[in-house]
Amino acid sequence: MTNQQKMPSGAFNKEHAAEYDIRWKPLASIAEALHLLSRSALNTLPDDAHILCAGVGTGADILAFAETYPRWRFTGFDPSEAMLEVCDNRMVEAGLAGRYTLHQGYIEDLPPTEPFDGAVSFLVSHFITEEKERSGFFRAIADRLSPGALYLNADLAVDFNNASCDDLMEIWLSTIAITGMGTEGQANYRKMFGKDVAAHTPQQVEAMIAASGFTKPVRFYQAAVICAWLAQKTKT
Repeated sequence: MTNQQKMPSGAFNKEHAAEYDIRWKPLASIAEALHLLSRSALNTLPDDAHILCAGVGTGADILAFAETYPRWRFTGFDPSEAMLEVCDNRMVEAGLAGRYTLHQGYIEDLPPTEPFDGAVSFLVSHFITEEKERSGFFRAIADRLSPGALYLNADLAVDFNNASCDDLMEIWLSTIAITGMGTEGQANYRKMFGKDVAAHTPQQVEAMIAASGFTKPVRFYQAAVICAWLAQKTKT
């Protein structure tokens, strides 16, 4: 997320941060499947890889990689101080001291570092609703990576002009409903696209990533309206 599109006031505050992991626990199996495939997608990285975690939140992504790759180091950033506090506590409890660094702010606020070997941004860029700014986010990540570095991105992405969209949306809403998380209905859920989250199609997201210094992304995972891609920073 860029400074041009700040998070709304009150979003991811201390109360929200404390409840975040509990709130989304009913959908944990979706995140676990994403993390399983992501660990496999990044298994060609060096044993001592340094990974950039965009919108690190409460640290779930770091924890998902840290045990499988015990020599990896992580740098995470997030605009929410409250979320970073929860993240820091989880990292300490997991015994990861010395393997991670956290920064409050956006990607352009990160201090200069050596290029990263890989990067992940899960459910982050869809909060950037304008195509130019979203492309800028992808470009900023590419600028932080070594040539040939791997990048994983996962976001909500729907194509309302596609005949299958209604079916995917219905499956997603049913999933939310049967897990007890509640739903306001398909019509209201649609309204958040283009307002609270981007209304870009999967193909548009792929094009934005490919035009921002990466190879054409491969969609390696999809759970209803959540899509995940693997791309590589171009070597030239």
